[in-house]
Amino acid sequence: MLIGVFSLPELRVRKQQPRLQEPSSTEQHRAAPAAPSSTDPQNGTAACSCHCSQEPGVHLRYKRARQRASPRVHVCTGVLQVPMAEFGLDGSPSPLNVGDATVPGEEAAGETQCEVVNGECGPAEDRLGPGSPITTSCETSVEASNTSLCSDGSAEIPRRSSIIKDGSRQRKERKKTVSFSSMPTEKKISRASDCISAMVDGSELKKIRSNSRIYHRYFLLDADMQSLRWEPSKKESEKAKIDVKSIKEVRTGKNTDTFRTNGTYDQISEDCAFSIIFGENYESLDLVANSADVANIWVTGLRYLISYGKHTLNMIESSQNNMRLSWLGELFNEADGSGSKQISICAAVQLVKKLNPGLKNIKIELKFKEIHKAKDRAGSNVTKEEFIEVFHDLCTRPEIYFLFVQFSSNKEFLDTKDLMIFLEAEQGMAQVSEDISLEVIQKYEPSKEGQLKGWLSLDGFTNYLLSPECHIFDPEHKKVCQDMKQPLSHYYINSSHNTYLIEDQFRGPSDVTGYIRALKMGCRSVELDVWDGPDNEPVIYTGHTMTSQISFRSVIDVVNKYAFVASEFPLILCLENHCSLKQQRVMFQHLRKILGDKIQLDPPKPEDCYLPSPFQLKGKILVKGKKLNSECSAAEGEVTDEDEGAEMSQRMSIGSTEQQRTVPTKKFLLTKDLSDLVTLCKSVEFKDFPKSFQSQKQWELCSFNEVFAGRCASDFPGDFVNYNKKFLARVYPSPMRIDSSNMNPQDFWKCGCQIVAMNYQTPGLMMDLNIGWFRQNGNCGYVLRPAIMREQVSYFSANTKDSVPGVSPQLLHIKIISGQNFPKPKGSGAKGDIVDPYVYVEIHGIPADCAEQRTKTVNQNGDNPLFDESFEFQINLPELAMVRFVVLDDDYIGDEFIGQYTIPFECLQPGFRHVPLQSLTGEVLPHTLLFVHVAITNRRGGGKPHKRGLSVRKGKRSREYASMRVLLIKAVDDVFKTASLPLREATDLRENMQNAIVSFKELCGLSAVANLKQCILALCPRLMGPDNSPLLLFNLIDQYPYLEPQGLLPDFLKKVVTAYDLVIQTSRTLLENSEAAYERILQTQRAAMEFHENLSELAVKEGLKGRKLHKATESFTWNITIMKGQVELLKHARSEVLENLKQIHYAALTCKLSKGGQSISSSGSDSKSRASLEAIPEKATAEDELTDEDN
Repeated sequence: MLIGVFSLPELRVRKQQPRLQEPSSTEQHRAAPAAPSSTDPQNGTAACSCHCSQEPGVHLRYKRARQRASPRVHVCTGVLQVPMAEFGLDGSPSPLNVGDATVPGEEAAGETQCEVVNGECGPAEDRLGPGSPITTSCETSVEASNTSLCSDGSAEIPRRSSIIKDGSRQRKERKKTVSFSSMPTEKKISRASDCISAMVDGSELKKIRSNSRIYHRYFLLDADMQSLRWEPSKKESEKAKIDVKSIKEVRTGKNTDTFRTNGTYDQISEDCAFSIIFGENYESLDLVANSADVANIWVTGLRYLISYGKHTLNMIESSQNNMRLSWLGELFNEADGSGSKQISICAAVQLVKKLNPGLKNIKIELKFKEIHKAKDRAGSNVTKEEFIEVFHDLCTRPEIYFLFVQFSSNKEFLDTKDLMIFLEAEQGMAQVSEDISLEVIQKYEPSKEGQLKGWLSLDGFTNYLLSPECHIFDPEHKKVCQDMKQPLSHYYINSSHNTYLIEDQFRGPSDVTGYIRALKMGCRSVELDVWDGPDNEPVIYTGHTMTSQISFRSVIDVVNKYAFVASEFPLILCLENHCSLKQQRVMFQHLRKILGDKIQLDPPKPEDCYLPSPFQLKGKILVKGKKLNSECSAAEGEVTDEDEGAEMSQRMSIGSTEQQRTVPTKKFLLTKDLSDLVTLCKSVEFKDFPKSFQSQKQWELCSFNEVFAGRCASDFPGDFVNYNKKFLARVYPSPMRIDSSNMNPQDFWKCGCQIVAMNYQTPGLMMDLNIGWFRQNGNCGYVLRPAIMREQVSYFSANTKDSVPGVSPQLLHIKIISGQNFPKPKGSGAKGDIVDPYVYVEIHGIPADCAEQRTKTVNQNGDNPLFDESFEFQINLPELAMVRFVVLDDDYIGDEFIGQYTIPFECLQPGFRHVPLQSLTGEVLPHTLLFVHVAITNRRGGGKPHKRGLSVRKGKRSREYASMRVLLIKAVDDVFKTASLPLREATDLRENMQNAIVSFKELCGLSAVANLKQCILALCPRLMGPDNSPLLLFNLIDQYPYLEPQGLLPDFLKKVVTAYDLVIQTSRTLLENSEAAYERILQTQRAAMEFHENLSELAVKEGLKGRKLHKATESFTWNITIMKGQVELLKHARSEVLENLKQIHYAALTCKLSKGGQSISSSGSDSKSRASLEAIPEKATAEDELTDEDN
């Protein structure tokens, strides 16, 4: 008996992730709770051998709510059994390892099969790891778990007992390896030859059948690269193969009928799936790899084989001395000034560091030393070949390489046409010309040869993707891009609470730097808590506390200097005045002398119903505070006091909940001079919504305690939203937040509250949301609220958990591809630089939109972890949604936060983008990035197919139509009834067009997130005949691009033509008939609005009172909102159709499939074709009538 003694290399303690909602002040920056692992449905941990449902060894769980608690320790008494065979100690030969795959022995040549149950394929011994493309489960069917132990104790390949009875076949144990340098799996794919070599070695893939069965097979490429084979198989060896020359195309993702009709569609990862289309009938071989990386290797290698056949390797090897090598050689020669053909390791490290600043010096130096050791060469110098080898290994990002070869026509560089297709099809750029592509090449290509020839190398392509042009944040929103002429109450305003404090609320120091920092960050509302000071000079601090004091004058000097550094739009000074009359006069003098004409002194006009706009108030400072009645002519008068500090002090000293509810209202004397400085922001006390609607003036502003505002949002969400359409509302943190923690601003933004005051000195999740939200609109401090919160008649509830009436939901598709240069968290308790990162994607918005997803953990790789995981979120109110990326470390006790980035949904750029991560305090982490892909579709276009071939298309019988609610007021109900038919017609027009597009995308072998230009580009190779002449051409007929056959078509192309014709037909029908539908909807809307002013009187005449009257009013608002929404959807559908037609036309020109043979010139496309296409009528006048109607 062989006895082995092993020491656990490291005890990893994994903590339970905190909740997304209501995090504590010390943990606000962390992500939401991790989804439980599939291995244990109770707590998400791996099952212990003692069946205690805990991790083997020691399992610490942290309970996180509002404060950190002591860990509860569970000590496992079970035995951790490690089979010696796992370490290659059984004396048997180990099988060939290729990545994570194991080659089955030759004796396992029979047909094997496993049934997928709850997403799991095979028994526990054969389960996939955390990165598996097929979700695992702890429940396995009896049939799927039939295994037998072989003589050496290993388990055989799982199979159904009803199909395979022979128990002699066995599955070899996988060999474990230990390395003290680079790990075997660290070898990167940096050239096509790496892919071909890996395919020749072979990989274990899963073969998918439409009958919901999955077959484990070992696929490999013949040494002569003529055939693709798989084993084991019941078929003869000559039949279990595909000739490379018969392969028509390679599709990525689950985009064949076999995948769509497979019962495990939802459990199969999109990133690990691919299909080989072969034969004259375009049959498909549908496969799933164990990882996205393996799938990319096979897709890239097969596409090379299709392009170059058996000459692939020769072409690759002969091309290695081309542009990239020449460029690196020139750089090396420049560094080798002496001509010795060697440079020192130090110089080589600096040269690599210069080319890739994110790499660590120690990692580069270690790589050079590894090469020297492998060559058994001593010395401290580096040759050119060694330098190039290290650069290839450390600076080639496989995920970018796989993307690069997808668009490279010759697989070694992108020419101007290749880049043009990438920019338009993937990055969402419109009407890209070859000149624009050439500008990109000249800007980012590092080699002189590439610049001269107009070629973009892999390194140039990487430079472009790392540039600001490929930042995830839309550059259009880096400048003021919203309508700034709306009333002030229609905007969210970036606001600060107790701006002078830089630590806690009770003992913290006060400093003018708080104002400087807030104003530089775009804050447009700062707070000044003013009290009598020594030497007749007012001071600022929090009264009734131990906070330090700063002079009022110094703060006003700072405000004067920095008020309009970050934004030209109005700044609000929230004065909380507690001074005597004498020092109030000093305050007035400082304000008038220092700020001068910047103070807004013009009173509101009596005829105005709303506040002025930010545009009208540019460069002005608005003083918010108490104001004497207009009838007061004396030098001073009495007003009520605002004292948040007293409220906090009283709450800290009073223990009784009943006593806390009543804070006595005090009064004080206010000078008229100081009162006259308050014009548009008069502070008043809030009573209730009915009284406010009846008597409050638009220039009067109410401040809400966080708790009271939350109660209003919960109990009166509709009234709160309507209140904020006209009046400004300021929400300040609860006095109990003495640690300066922050409330969730989204809780009040969703109610329309404009001024949500934040503690700028406290970083974390809530401050991330605030900073991220106000990045948009040029970081000017003002963000236009959603239209549904501004329109006079609109139906919206802040707490809705369903779709919003009149707003079209969007589907957000995010793929987390990789990360770069993740640092060790600052609060780490573990030694060394090892990081086990994982990523959270969080959606913040209305309750219906709040969601989160997390990636798997990538163990021991913070330099370049590959995640390759895709997520999908439905966004019901896009105008108020935010996306937050959070990177955490899964490997130690302490603070796991690495970095985050928060961005408004409306600012996302589609395509392949880099996300610059920020630290806890908001600083950009140098060279620390996430690489992602973003796509946004509407709900129909982005839906998932149902099982058994039922796509997302809905028939008219099952279609959901917008319906009008009954008010029980006959005259009004009769008007709304006239909208029923045009509403159905509008829905049919949109749904028919969208369904036709989905069907066409499916036939093209693309997912729903693809655009029509990508569809045409994917079709191009299939449209070519045996003699390389096109079987179909696009021809503009009546300004619409139709497909015209150029001869006899095979069956699959006939289906394509039928689906495409339906796209054109439904698109044309929508353009020609949508105007009549929305004109009729508009007429009904106008007729209904005539009843709006007298709706209550009509309801009373019909006998409606109390709740029935309220219900009738709500139903009226609902109906108007539905009609406005359908009008907007029709307008959007028209724009979508016009964009689709242009995409088709330009793609046809790019592929030279336009009748007449025209192609895109360097200036775009030929002017005649462009003019013909743009002649499609838009009927802009009719559309314009529908905007902001009856607001």
